[in-house]
Amino acid sequence: MNSNQPGLFDDLPTSPDEIICGVDEAGRGPLAGPVFAAAVILDPMRPIDGLRDSKKLTEAKRDLLAPLIKAHALAWAIAEASEEEIDKLNILHASLLAMRRAVEALQVQPTLALIDGNRCPVMKIQAIAVVGGDDKVDAISAASILAKTARDAALVTLHAAYPQYCFDQHKGYGTALHLERLRQFGASPVHRRSFAPVRAALTAGPQPSIEE
Repeated sequence: MNSNQPGLFDDLPTSPDEIICGVDEAGRGPLAGPVFAAAVILDPMRPIDGLRDSKKLTEAKRDLLAPLIKAHALAWAIAEASEEEIDKLNILHASLLAMRRAVEALQVQPTLALIDGNRCPVMKIQAIAVVGGDDKVDAISAASILAKTARDAALVTLHAAYPQYCFDQHKGYGTALHLERLRQFGASPVHRRSFAPVRAALTAGPQPSIEE
């Protein structure tokens, strides 16, 4: 699927003069924390082995690849949309906002953005949605890895502020542990109030465990 330009598959209609960035997000599903997005322009002269959808890589592999991407790419940027923006806009539009912010933060101006998924943010440059792009297009794979590692790091930081929720373990996703802590302690300031389990916790209030 990949051509001589990193991250392009053969049937993508582009010209050799295009400056292409790959864009992906991380953190649409969790109940807490911002949604992150990254944009990456790869360097054809400095290929990076092992790029693929971040969800198909181990945490250790992602942590190895992220600094390589930052060192070898022509440009990269990471952006986010806050919990408040998620609740105001909904998670889809907040994700698109984070993607647009990431593209606009690039130090090299791209002419084309390849967006993972089936929706594109409104931007000043052309954008093409690529379903499954995080495992088809190297630049999107790279963006996926940067967005995922940045978000995981942010949730570890949030764990220091709110250790009772164990954000360092589940990264904000609705695991059994997270739901139990949400029930026990109620919602924190970084929980997404528009998400159903958080709304339920807000309605019920903290429910201390029987052991307490």
